[in-house]
Amino acid sequence: MRHMDLKALAKINLGLDVLGRREDGYHDVRMVMQSVYLYDNVKLESREEPGIELSSNLYYLPDDSGNIAYKAAQMMLEEFDLPGGVRITLEKHIPVAAGMAGGSANAAAVLFGMNRLFGLHLTREELMERGVKLGADVPYCIMRGTVLAEGIGEKLTVLPSIPRCAVLIAKPPISVSTRVVYEALDSKEIVSHPDIDGLIRALQRGSLRDTAACMGNVLEDVTIPKYPVIREIKEEMLSAGALNAMMSGSGPTVFGLFENKMKARAAQERIRKKALAKQVYVTNVHNARRE
Repeated sequence: MRHMDLKALAKINLGLDVLGRREDGYHDVRMVMQSVYLYDNVKLESREEPGIELSSNLYYLPDDSGNIAYKAAQMMLEEFDLPGGVRITLEKHIPVAAGMAGGSANAAAVLFGMNRLFGLHLTREELMERGVKLGADVPYCIMRGTVLAEGIGEKLTVLPSIPRCAVLIAKPPISVSTRVVYEALDSKEIVSHPDIDGLIRALQRGSLRDTAACMGNVLEDVTIPKYPVIREIKEEMLSAGALNAMMSGSGPTVFGLFENKMKARAAQERIRKKALAKQVYVTNVHNARRE
């Protein structure tokens, strides 16, 4: 029995703009994505028995085709008619339904790992082509780093890495449906769009302060009115010295960029004391890309 241990990294959105709804129901987006060093452990083991066995440390996660990591394994087993099966063990640390692409990162790790485990010799681009069939964020989770995502999120352009900084991540005890957020966005006019081009120029200059100043997420206009705790967490981070703070993806997770970990830890304590969020992590940006 062969096995692989992989880290599935979470992502934050430094910028998220929605350009419009497509006929297929998806949305055209322009996003600047960034990996952070908060991750799930994904263990893959080949086995002689056919089929997929999936387990995790969270009792409420599906262990069948309702789980995107299971679907990723199923896709590879069927497409390449692989002998035997695979056992997937997920040790989850990335908050679930949080706007941090935890499920997509797990699926990306399964595609990447099975490619190695079964000696399929697929290129990164070939893995990404398969990933988009599972979810719009999966190709990015295969690539990782600082990246501009366009189309439905599958057209990826590598950007200069964000300068090193501390990242504070706080998930309030609510779950947000991405689908519901986008449907609500469709019913209203977008008045103000984030400055994605300004964000890219700031990254090209290597300026952390300018990058933080250009952060923006058009989905905040939908999610924050429904869940005011998101605004409270943002304000707490900013008053504790964050260069900027913003909701990631469709929420409800909020992240703040800090120049050092000391300030980030002080903000972490304030958020915990006020019981605004239970899951509060201080971490770093992660700029290594998969080849």
